[in-house]
Amino acid sequence: MRKNFLIGGFVLAAAVLLGACSGNEAAADHNADDVTFARQMVPHHSQALDMAKLVPSRSTDPKVLDLASRIEKAQEPEIRQLQGWLTTWDAAMPGMTREPMPGMMSGDETKQLERVKGTEFDQLWLGTMIKHHQGAIDMAGTELAKGGNADAKALARKIIDAQQAEITEMRGLLSQG
Repeated sequence: MRKNFLIGGFVLAAAVLLGACSGNEAAADHNADDVTFARQMVPHHSQALDMAKLVPSRSTDPKVLDLASRIEKAQEPEIRQLQGWLTTWDAAMPGMTREPMPGMMSGDETKQLERVKGTEFDQLWLGTMIKHHQGAIDMAGTELAKGGNADAKALARKIIDAQQAEITEMRGLLSQG
């Protein structure tokens, strides 16, 4: 009986130590810059989704409508991915983000977008979205330079590539209008 108790104790101790080690490995898989990237990119992408959702009721340009739809389809899953990492990293989103983030629209800019339609909306929306995308590219560049998590860095690279291509597309649309 005593022999079984000792073996059970060793097994339990080994399980606790292995669990502690795997927790430390998960914690070492990311750094503070990865957390900052995820915490900032969630509201940043959320604002881009809000901007994209304005398009169908304010634009009749098929190219702008298509671009807004693609932005939604790309950024919604990225938000879920970022939120999943924050959960895994035990780094929940703070209640309110006070830090300014590059490219974010102000309340006045949002109201202005909501007030206009047609070509005026398209021009304003494209110009604002270019600034917004550039902000995301800047944040993703910081992640590439300072982040430690390979998956977060891969997402940052994907964001840079996709949003730079969309900026080029948006500049082309602006030059046509």
